[in-house]
Amino acid sequence: MTKGLLNITLLFSILMTASMVVAQDQGGSRGDSASNDRIADTLNRSGNAFRSGLVFLAGGDKSAAKREFDQATKVFIESGLRPNASVRFADCRTLLEETVFRLEYPQGTREPEIAKLFSVCGWGDAGALAEVGRSKTGPYYSSPTSTNGSEAEVASGFVYQGHEPSPLDELANLVLTQDEEDIESPTAQNQLRLIESAATNRSLGFSFQAHPLVQQYINYYQGRGRQTMSAGLYRSGMFMRMARRIFREEGVPENVAWLGQVESAWKPTALSWAAASGLWQFIPATGARFGLRRTSYVDERNGFEAATRASARYLKFLADRYDGNWELAMAAYNTGEGNIDRAISRAGGVKNFWVIYPYIAQETRNYVPNILATIIIANNPSQYGFGHVKPAPPLTWDQIRVPPSTSLSLIAQASDTTVEYLRYLNPELRTNMTPPENYIVRVPPGRGDEVVAVFRNLPSGRAGSVALVSSVRGESWQNVSDRTGVAVDELRAANPGMSAPNGKVIVPAKETVVRTASQKPTAVEEDKVVEGTTVTVKKGDNLSRIAKRHGVSSSSIIEANNLASDKTPLKIGMKLIIPSK
Repeated sequence: MTKGLLNITLLFSILMTASMVVAQDQGGSRGDSASNDRIADTLNRSGNAFRSGLVFLAGGDKSAAKREFDQATKVFIESGLRPNASVRFADCRTLLEETVFRLEYPQGTREPEIAKLFSVCGWGDAGALAEVGRSKTGPYYSSPTSTNGSEAEVASGFVYQGHEPSPLDELANLVLTQDEEDIESPTAQNQLRLIESAATNRSLGFSFQAHPLVQQYINYYQGRGRQTMSAGLYRSGMFMRMARRIFREEGVPENVAWLGQVESAWKPTALSWAAASGLWQFIPATGARFGLRRTSYVDERNGFEAATRASARYLKFLADRYDGNWELAMAAYNTGEGNIDRAISRAGGVKNFWVIYPYIAQETRNYVPNILATIIIANNPSQYGFGHVKPAPPLTWDQIRVPPSTSLSLIAQASDTTVEYLRYLNPELRTNMTPPENYIVRVPPGRGDEVVAVFRNLPSGRAGSVALVSSVRGESWQNVSDRTGVAVDELRAANPGMSAPNGKVIVPAKETVVRTASQKPTAVEEDKVVEGTTVTVKKGDNLSRIAKRHGVSSSSIIEANNLASDKTPLKIGMKLIIPSK
């Protein structure tokens, strides 16, 4: 069936059942009956919204699908219930967040598990809706080929936001070679003693165990992982100063912030197979748990400060849970505290990473010694052969508050930058528009005051219906009118108090605006009244032909109309004054 078209019979059946979702057995609920009723009501309302979102998505209405999916996750947050109010409540919320994410960002490698979600949440049989979002099969659409060949745009995804692979995916399957495991060489032995010294002296700011596997990962980074380490040390300069400050403020050892290098290689748009995203690789549920919003407009997991603070708070929570053991806190950050709790139980209750090591997943076994190796190298790069790597300058910006639903194009014009660079500075934005609320955006450093000044001059509520052009010294309103197609009186009205074009000029948005590049006039002139005849530019006209036709010089027409030069393009329909002879 053609993508976007929904079988009428199926649609009728689905819509009939969309309002009949029943949260069945609330498996594992705890507390009194009133609490259980709230749990059941939350699951029920979430299920109704999610089912409606699937129906809209299958029918091709992506905007409505977004709205319903947002509502499905929002009811959990607004319920006021603890994240672990019941086993089903916790599992449903986690799987719902992951499923919505996979519907929005189809990757091909792992498809949304809708049938499983319905089962976990007690929403009954998903029926035909279980196939929505599948890239290769399904009754609602064919499998289209992306225009650029990327899987990110295949299937039913309805939000596109550029992402990069997370280094965690490679780490999960990393197997050390025999040479990397060798720690008997004189160099490795010397470096192992340095690790032992750092562990004993707590010179890294926290306690850890000097395990041979840490040295083996140092061997890896000094060999085949050298490029990965070099790139990470370079990119760390962009964010590490911010991360250290926030971690310090939250009571987390500053060196633990090097976790960001292993999580994302300091790429805010890193995305793992498990739907973890951002510098600190939060999955949707954990991000929401620590205050990171995820709506149709923003995904704060991909941001800078808020995501970094959420990461620090999560790590502090985990360290407190494990009596100040930062190795266990790191392990739980990777795999979840539930898995670490179970591993500790299997290890006889001993809270020690290396004791529970046999009872955790391979990815987490690799994860903790990898971070320790990264911290040790980063604290003494010259000792390990990385002294030549100069960290990138810290990423800096100004922050400004803009009106609801402001176009990034307008902000880019106001700050003399590009939409692409604004997306780079604001990776949490999911579209080229700010949310429908007053919102703080980052702009290039040193441009904040200029942008604020521009927005103060914008007509109230008109941020979405104007454009900006840059003027140069000596331009007249007629110059700006000629290159924008907007009448002089409209330009003057849009820029009250500006006697002549100066800096950024507000241009009421019109379809006739065809260019924005400024042209410098040949001389500084004041607006003046010129007597003469008004003519309309016709197809094929240029200044020379018009001047010859009316028996005047081209220069007199240029002067009378405040044109920049004889190269100024004339548009069909433009009015020109032909001065009196």
